[in-house]
Amino acid sequence: MGVAIAVVSGKGGTGKTSFVANVGLSLAGMGYRVLCLDCDIGLRNLDLALGLSDRAVMDFTDVIFGNCTLEEAIAPHPDRTGAYLLTAPVRMTTGLTDEDFGRLLKEVRENFDYCLMDSSAGIGEAFRLTTAQADRAIVVTTTDSTSLRDAQRTVMELGHIETVHMVVNRCRGKLLRALRQTLDDAIDAAGLPLLGVVPEDQELPLALGRGVPLVLTRNRRASTAYGNIARRLTGQRVPIMRLR
Repeated sequence: MGVAIAVVSGKGGTGKTSFVANVGLSLAGMGYRVLCLDCDIGLRNLDLALGLSDRAVMDFTDVIFGNCTLEEAIAPHPDRTGAYLLTAPVRMTTGLTDEDFGRLLKEVRENFDYCLMDSSAGIGEAFRLTTAQADRAIVVTTTDSTSLRDAQRTVMELGHIETVHMVVNRCRGKLLRALRQTLDDAIDAAGLPLLGVVPEDQELPLALGRGVPLVLTRNRRASTAYGNIARRLTGQRVPIMRLR
């Protein structure tokens, strides 16, 4: 039985969608069958981060309401065997319930080893839908003080999920050292174990503009961090990346 992981953030701009795409591809590269599920209803962008723009025709509500099967709705990644996308609808669907989404996730767990769910930023309707049936959650934040505060607020809404981790994204080495105490305090206040630190990487927006996920390039900075996080999700012990 697979694991459904909600990837959330307290505010926008933390790099959550790129995180889902690159960690998902890293897990697939390790031999796992992985579904990257876009739950950002109305503002879906996971297809762009995966380099699968316009490949997904059906969305997850089509599966829920019986318009197609799960196998028909998912879009396989052409360059990474085992990685798939199921996209979000372009608008909120009337009548969609937590129970409906829970039935979808039950089928997903039966067919995939990992499902990474890209929630919308904040704690609105899409956040509630994504986290209600999740097995685990990852809170993605940056070193920005407002992002850290919003992350702490987000954690308060995840009390029903047993395993919750924090990832600090877009870190710059010198700034991280200056904020070391602030970051440690924020992690302590949130009460979350640190799953990983991803460095600020100028190659990421360039790769996104080309429609090529960073982990499928020769990049050895952020892509290494994404790979390390994927390995930790599978239970491997990997040291936290040292930033310069």
